[in-house]
Amino acid sequence: MFTDRFLRNRRGIRLETAERARLEEAIEEVRVVEARKRLVRAGDLLSESTLLVEGFLCRYIDDRHGLRQLVAIHVPGDFVDLHGFPLKTLDHDVASLTAATVAVVPHTALQKIEREAPELARKLWYATLLDAAIHRAWLFRLGRLDSIGRVAHFLCETNARLVLAGLSDGRRFAFGLTQYDLAEICGLTNVHVNRVIRALREERLCLFRSSLVEILDPSRLADRGQFDPTYLYIDDSAAGALAAKE
Repeated sequence: MFTDRFLRNRRGIRLETAERARLEEAIEEVRVVEARKRLVRAGDLLSESTLLVEGFLCRYIDDRHGLRQLVAIHVPGDFVDLHGFPLKTLDHDVASLTAATVAVVPHTALQKIEREAPELARKLWYATLLDAAIHRAWLFRLGRLDSIGRVAHFLCETNARLVLAGLSDGRRFAFGLTQYDLAEICGLTNVHVNRVIRALREERLCLFRSSLVEILDPSRLADRGQFDPTYLYIDDSAAGALAAKE
């Protein structure tokens, strides 16, 4: 099922079998997207929303000189632009960072869910609130942490989100993003990120090897990045499994 990873292991919410089936039925098309391809342009009128099945997507804003700031990263199981359903246009672009598979849900189908399945609609709203919680954590990261802290926090967050999606064992995960992407996520230069990666390696906190991230000391890395996963609303069983890996 394309929705298997959506709202998995989240506190206070559970997608029932019938609700997941209904969401599957709402999918109009599944698309395979190549890496570095724009899916949504800021300001375009939207008639569909995208559920990420495989790969990494991002949301970003360009400054007047064409320099990009990534404002969100999406992992499998995320409803990337669900907020486009009520807004109808976005104030940012959406693009793939790696090759990706996405499931497309027309807004007409979401309207029908809103009308006929209010409990499922509430759970879709929950997903947008999770997205907002992650955004607030990103503001904290950029505003209060030093360069090593920013990268450490982001890696801890990504690891936790991928654990929820079943794509990390708690210490290792595939990471198809480039060093330049990491710089844009953390508000740093490419050269500075290179220094940070070296420092994380020398402190025996984390290793980057051929698109693979290996967290050597999860507890110390979380401490270095002031990472507290509370904002991810992980349920107790998943939180326990994540902690057991540390």
